[in-house]
Amino acid sequence: MRDRLRLYRQHDLRDDLVAAFIVAILLIPQSLAYALLAGLPPQVGVYASVLPMAAYALLGSSSVNSVGPVAVVALLTAHGIAPVVADGTPATAAALVLAAEAGLMLGVAALFRLDALAALLSTPVLHGFSTGAALAISLSQLPALLGSPARGFTAPEVVGSWWDSGTPGHALTAAFGLGALALLWLARQHARALLARWLAPATASLLSRCSPLVVVAAGMALAWALAADARGVALVGTLPPFGLQLALPPLDAALWWRLLPSAAPLALVTFVSSLAVSEGLALRRRERVDARRELTGLAAADLVAACSAGMPIGGSFSRGALNAEAGARTRAAGAWAALLMALAMLLLTAPLAWLPRAVLAASIVIAVMGVVEWRAFAEAWRYSRPEFAVMAAVGALTLFVGSEAALATGVALSIGLLLQRSANPHVARIGRVGDTEHYRNVERHEVQSTPGVLALRIDESLVFTNARRLASVVADQLAAAPETKRVVLLMSPVNAIDFSAMEALRAVHEMLLERDIRLDLTEVKGPVLDRLRAGAWDKWFRGRVFLSHHQGMRDVGGHGP
Repeated sequence: MRDRLRLYRQHDLRDDLVAAFIVAILLIPQSLAYALLAGLPPQVGVYASVLPMAAYALLGSSSVNSVGPVAVVALLTAHGIAPVVADGTPATAAALVLAAEAGLMLGVAALFRLDALAALLSTPVLHGFSTGAALAISLSQLPALLGSPARGFTAPEVVGSWWDSGTPGHALTAAFGLGALALLWLARQHARALLARWLAPATASLLSRCSPLVVVAAGMALAWALAADARGVALVGTLPPFGLQLALPPLDAALWWRLLPSAAPLALVTFVSSLAVSEGLALRRRERVDARRELTGLAAADLVAACSAGMPIGGSFSRGALNAEAGARTRAAGAWAALLMALAMLLLTAPLAWLPRAVLAASIVIAVMGVVEWRAFAEAWRYSRPEFAVMAAVGALTLFVGSEAALATGVALSIGLLLQRSANPHVARIGRVGDTEHYRNVERHEVQSTPGVLALRIDESLVFTNARRLASVVADQLAAAPETKRVVLLMSPVNAIDFSAMEALRAVHEMLLERDIRLDLTEVKGPVLDRLRAGAWDKWFRGRVFLSHHQGMRDVGGHGP
């Protein structure tokens, strides 16, 4: 242990501290902003960034992923707690319960190795949801940006609230918000190039990512100089003295039960989005990410947030990328960042009180719109219209209805597309390519067919969703080749076969026997052959099995079932 600490001090400590300092300073305004986005007091975001980040550093697997409040998780939190808050439950209490439930779900998933559940959110669903969430978040921040009392998290809610308020905005607040928005956009577009004139490219890139801090500091200074609070500009206000508040979340069974349906999509999105961040950054650094350890680290972070006055957390690509660019070498950088952030909050509570909420709203809009990839919609349109439809539907539902309905619909549509594809197995008639031993689709290649032999390639695993169609597909092929005396099925693409499929194969075999046609199989994979043998297929199968399809077409070297 001493040797490891000594090596860490010699090789990694300095780089981890530098990265931690930069991330901690950037995380302060982000934590305040995302807590406000979730409908919580701003200090909740700070509490969710200290001990949870240390917990992930202890148990997670990514060396640079930075966990804490993030935009999408904040939006899901806002949607999840809204019904119980409307009934009188304090928002902070509801957020603690939601974080605890999400943490427990992630912990159970890690215990039972359920990381494969990430596949439920397909790429079209993720793109659609992230785009819809970015638009919904931006729209929800417009009232704060312009000084309107309107509220809401979906387009109908925001527009309706704005209409009912009868107040388009507040002039000075709008000046702060729009000014900050313009400066942040200009910094995103040009800061790196300007800094690169005087600094090394790596340093320029690093400092340009910290440009939002300059805008935030300028906003605080200007608000203080103008006494903006006396002029009607909403400020963050006086924050309570910083101190870690350790306690269990409310143990109200009714509250836990009401929030449970919101915790499931929150946990799933937290894991999938954070895993995507970790894997993306790991590829850049040629590292490996363990999905189960990611589940464990996120579960610990959420549970710690629930016990330290925080809110649900997630992984941030922008902070993770900044962490990597700043030179972080180990997960300890996250623990150092948590410590430095706690120290900074002890010193910066008074200045942060002067931060205009419109400036925070502008920082949220710039951050979330920066991750939208419109290109993905164009690519999906060209590649697969059904998947484009899923992407568009999820994005529209997120913007106009709500995130939970959008995610549930996206998962259902993705499963529907999968079932539709698997329920229609592709079976190709194949022939020999020239004098080779290769066999290809007769509709795509110039091939030779053997008279009296119908060679078919099954391009799907055979399971209950498609098994019933196997007999009809083979019958259709026989109708086009009435002279057939033998059917040879190339089985190499078949990776699995269930009981329904074995019964379907038996039905095909019996149909062919009635027509005095022999059924042979070629290139059957070992696990598939094991399942057939376990089903006692030797009692009814009368054909032969060949090691290669070429042998099957020549009818040499085969064996019985």
